[in-house]
Amino acid sequence: MTVLHVSDLGVNLAGRQVLDHVDLTVAAKEHVGLIGPNGAGKTTLLRALLGLLPVRTGRIEIDGRTPAEARGTIGYVPQRHEFVWDYPVQVRTAVMTGRTHRIGWLRRPRSEDRNAVQEALERVDLTRLSRRPIGELSGGQRQRVLVARALALRPKLLLLDEPFTGLDVPTQEILTRLFRELTAEGTAILMTTHDLPAAAETCHRLCLLNGTVVADGSPDELRDPAVWLRAFGVARSEQLLHSLGVSR
Repeated sequence: MTVLHVSDLGVNLAGRQVLDHVDLTVAAKEHVGLIGPNGAGKTTLLRALLGLLPVRTGRIEIDGRTPAEARGTIGYVPQRHEFVWDYPVQVRTAVMTGRTHRIGWLRRPRSEDRNAVQEALERVDLTRLSRRPIGELSGGQRQRVLVARALALRPKLLLLDEPFTGLDVPTQEILTRLFRELTAEGTAILMTTHDLPAAAETCHRLCLLNGTVVADGSPDELRDPAVWLRAFGVARSEQLLHSLGVSR
């Protein structure tokens, strides 16, 4: 079952065309890696999917609805620097903010909300730190807070923006295992990442993006070095080819 369907999407920012003719699908139980160079439009695409940016052309459907209609079923994990970590709240409170759209402004959480937050904390192994101020957390712990905050919605679609950047190996392993469990349970995941070997190992499909979709397929189907060089807009890059384990 297709959870995310993007067709002929075009997005402009500050009068500049960032995305054009983007077609992309993500099915339930599928983990798709969104790969491309800096400035390729990866984060712009995520923000368009969240309904935070106007689209110039095309259509976005999430579980058959518009982003605005589906907002309560989309979990979003931003890059860590986008979150205000010096705000004086505890871990549990920060995770609860993920359910603000369902709770409503100035309303108290219900038992359903508290249960969802507890479940999310358990899934990222943060229960024992639930009362700790977020400003006292390590980088890996902060990343798990952001993931728990997204999971508190019990989303059908999970959007991840560079979730592994700067993480220690144990945290990477915790999150990798969690993402596999989520897809097995039916969650659709779209993840931007610069970690190409990890993406090739953990994702069911890779979507190479550079303003538009350059290639889309399983890691085994994208072994041609020319496809990667075209996606990254370079004639040749030994570092890129080495990271992929391919040669030309």
